[in-house]
Amino acid sequence: MNTVVIFTVVCVILLIWLATLRNPFLALVQMGREMLHSYKFLVLFVCMFGVLVLNKYELQFETKMNLSADYTRIFFGLEGHFVRYFQDVFYASWLTPIIVFFYIFMLQSVLAAAIGVYLNDKNRLMVYATCYAVIIIYAIAIPFFLFFPVNEAWSYAPAGVRFLMLDVFPNFEQEYRALSGLNNCFPSLHTAISMTMALLAWRSGNRRWIAITTVTAAVIIFGIFYLGIHWLMDMLGGTVLAVAASSLAMKLAKVTLQSKDFQVQRKALKSRRPYSYEE
Repeated sequence: MNTVVIFTVVCVILLIWLATLRNPFLALVQMGREMLHSYKFLVLFVCMFGVLVLNKYELQFETKMNLSADYTRIFFGLEGHFVRYFQDVFYASWLTPIIVFFYIFMLQSVLAAAIGVYLNDKNRLMVYATCYAVIIIYAIAIPFFLFFPVNEAWSYAPAGVRFLMLDVFPNFEQEYRALSGLNNCFPSLHTAISMTMALLAWRSGNRRWIAITTVTAAVIIFGIFYLGIHWLMDMLGGTVLAVAASSLAMKLAKVTLQSKDFQVQRKALKSRRPYSYEE
C-alpha cells in the first residue's frame, strides 16, 4: 500500500501542474486561506473527509450486521455474459497494465487533484461543488453497499469472467481488497466518481482539466468491464449517480456561495481575470 500511496501523491502533483501550469503546492496555501476565510468550507471539507472515513469502515459495519442478501444472480440474469464478451473482444496483454494503472491510481488522484486544480484556479464554486459531489456520491452509495450487495463479476462463476487485475497486481486481494469490498459493486463508485469529476470539469472552463478528466473517465469505465470487475448495471447506476450528484452539487455550491464573494468571483471568471480574496 505504501507504493500505491506514493504513486498517488505523485500523480496528484502532476495532475494539478498539468491542469493549471502553476506550482501545485500553491493549492495547499489556497486551501489554508479558504479555511481561514470561510467556516463554510471548513465544515464542508470536514464532512467530505468524514464520509470518506465512513466508507472505509463500511465493510466492518457490514460484517457486524451479518447481512446475507446477495443480488448477483439477478444482475447476471438481466445482462448475461456481457462482461465476458467484452473481455473476449478487447483483451490485449499490453493494454492490461494501462487499465490497471488508471483503475488503481487515477481515480483517487483525479478526485484529490480536482480540489487542488480549482483552488489553484481560485474557482471557489467548483471547489465547493466537488466537495458536495463527493459527499452525495458516498452518502447514496454506502446504503446500497450495505443493503443491496452485488458481487464482482469475476467472482460469480456462471459469468465466466476473468479477473485480469491479477495479471499485473497479483497481491491485489491482500493489499487492496480491504478498501474495496467484493460485494460493493452497485452502484459503481469508479464510474460515479470519474464521471462526476469530468462533468464538473466541463462546467469549470479549464480546458486542460476537461481533457484530463474526460480521458480518465472513459478509460476507467472501459476498465471496469475489461478487468472483469463490474456489471453493466453497476456502470448504469454509477452514471445516474454521477449526473445527479454533479447537478445537485452545483446547486448546493451556488446556494452556499450566494454572497458578495460569489458575485465578485463570477464577474472575475466572466472577465477571465483571477479572483482575489482581497476584492
